[in-house]
Amino acid sequence: MYLHREGFKIIVVSLCLFHILLFGVGFLTDFSGIIFYLTLAFCLVMEYLVIQFFRVPKRNFSVNDQSLISPADGKLVVIEKIFETEYFNDERIQLSVFMSPMNVHVNWYPVSGTVKYVKYHPGKFLVAWDPKSSTENERSTVVIHDGKDEIMVKQIAGAVARRIVCYSKVGDVVKQGQELGFIKFGSRVDIIVPIHYKITGELNSKVQGLLSQLGTK
Repeated sequence: MYLHREGFKIIVVSLCLFHILLFGVGFLTDFSGIIFYLTLAFCLVMEYLVIQFFRVPKRNFSVNDQSLISPADGKLVVIEKIFETEYFNDERIQLSVFMSPMNVHVNWYPVSGTVKYVKYHPGKFLVAWDPKSSTENERSTVVIHDGKDEIMVKQIAGAVARRIVCYSKVGDVVKQGQELGFIKFGSRVDIIVPIHYKITGELNSKVQGLLSQLGTK
């Protein structure tokens, strides 16, 4: 396991703030007493949670060009047919992975291919499990052409997550399992695939990025 580069600044700043708080309380309490020790415990727990949020586990992964892998850790909360209007303007299958603040928050490419479309959308911050979040929340949309089909990935901000990082650029040649981006502090990732895909992921099941198969081509 290692810490993601997106967390370095936040970790350093939070460490400084927690130390300022701790030493401030310590100065007023002579570094003793229940208030000081409660503050110490609070600072340790909060810093652990911040560091935990930006963790990136090492996982054994090999590319499978016939497989659609999960681009995120979390819970598979949606599997449904939709009419996609931003790019395809046709019927597709949508799969949505909800990421809680305790999940790993790196996002990976679910397939290999060439990036054909990237767009950032400012928007609202509805809770990530609200169906309207797919079209109304702040989000980044990426479309990858795998040589035969096009697959869309949406990074969607939630009520807490308000910082989406997307590394994709039009024309990039990407590999399945390569980092697509990062969402800070909980959110949702939608995967929009062609109708002919066979979906193997189970609704309401826990999924792991890189390791869980959501479907086959």
